[in-house]
Amino acid sequence: QVQLKESGGGLVQSGGSLRLSCAASGSRFKPDNLGWYRQVPGKQRELIAHLATHDGTSQYDDSVKGRFTISVDNTKTTVYLQMNDLKPEDTALYICNAVYADYGQIFWGRGTQVTVSS
Repeated sequence: QVQLKESGGGLVQSGGSLRLSCAASGSRFKPDNLGWYRQVPGKQRELIAHLATHDGTSQYDDSVKGRFTISVDNTKTTVYLQMNDLKPEDTALYICNAVYADYGQIFWGRGTQVTVSS
């Protein structure tokens, strides 16, 4: 069973930076797509960045474009989210997901909390 484990969240001041990591384990296959979502209580989970592992192409939500960067390690099993110039409105639970075409399934982590103080 594929497991995703996020880390790197925390409390940071406005304008600061954090780097989130998400490690996938438990599969002999590589994920086809890795993504980062965020969720605030009472609101829908939103996709903020995702990356296709076969060619490294990435896409971002407009709210984070130019500030956040998604990347993947050489094994294509750990995805990162570098977050710069953080704003209070970035405060959320950040959750990673992985799409495995070989399983026909999407897997989710439990999330890591990011809190940005003004």
